[in-house]
Amino acid sequence: MQRSDFFYELPEELIAEQPLETRSDSRLLCLDPVAATARDRMFRDLPGLLQAGDLLVFNDTRVIPARLFGHKPTGGKVEVLVERITGTRSALAQIRSNKPLRPGAEIILGEHASARITGRQADLFQLDFSINNDLAGYLEQAGHMPLPPYIKRADAPGDRQRYQTVYARVPGAVAAPTAGLHFDDKLIGELEHQGVASAFLTLHVGAGTFQPLRAENLDEHVMHHESFEIGAEASRKITETRRHGGRIVAVGTTVVRTLETATGDQGIEPCRGETDLFIRPGYQFRCVDALLTNFHLPESTLLMLVCAFAGHAAVMSAYQHAIKERYRFYSYGDAMFINHRQAETGHARDYEIQPG
Repeated sequence: MQRSDFFYELPEELIAEQPLETRSDSRLLCLDPVAATARDRMFRDLPGLLQAGDLLVFNDTRVIPARLFGHKPTGGKVEVLVERITGTRSALAQIRSNKPLRPGAEIILGEHASARITGRQADLFQLDFSINNDLAGYLEQAGHMPLPPYIKRADAPGDRQRYQTVYARVPGAVAAPTAGLHFDDKLIGELEHQGVASAFLTLHVGAGTFQPLRAENLDEHVMHHESFEIGAEASRKITETRRHGGRIVAVGTTVVRTLETATGDQGIEPCRGETDLFIRPGYQFRCVDALLTNFHLPESTLLMLVCAFAGHAAVMSAYQHAIKERYRFYSYGDAMFINHRQAETGHARDYEIQPG
């Protein structure tokens, strides 16, 4: 398949610029590619789609305020997006300025703070910071929440809480695992009472998640790396759920990539590492049975992963339905619940849209 096979037209007004007042008030498009049906529901209806013995797997990464605004000594504006903290006062970062910056260049970040470019790693710059405290603490004090590029507004104080899952625990992401943004404490408690178990892993989402494919041929795409960790408790819960016939329900594409990276012939063992797994149509899933996910950008690797999971024809038809029904798209938008397709249809089908 080619990159253009994953293109769709989205009216700009359907891009969600703001979160809803209540997290679980989002809409939920339920896609069953086997039955060739899609049903309009609400996210708070999720308990009716799950059953006792299922396991929800969440990504507990925490988004750091990774965006900094500064200027060159000559006055030109510079924007820094910290991709990964590499030391007490060092990081890899994306940099935007009116003219390219070279190693040795200084970025003024404030009266008593600056950063100097010390090298490059592919598209990222190595930075050493001159600051009064460690970089993590400085970002919490001076940084801005790294809202995605398709949100055309500055971050607001409320984004520190809303561009973050309620269960975020491990700092390190520069983009939210957005499928989890729909969960609130009340809904999680209701699912727990119902007998739906939860497990947590960590994958620090990088800014590369928004990176468009540069090649038409999917075989030529180089996937970005993201670090992950699966602990002993999550490994045990996944194994027990499998043994007792429950479903592994991934909350977001980041969870899918982590689980599929870590699954071996003997299942999943506790582990940590990095993944550059590119999941696209033709991939054979080994761990995940159902997926909760937001709507993704055209021609993105995330959309390709969802098409691999549910079938290209089913997903692209569901997206057209979502556009027609005025769903809200992307990070602060609505969500989909998808059962794993049993077999790729290989050709377009008609999908029955049932009212919720």
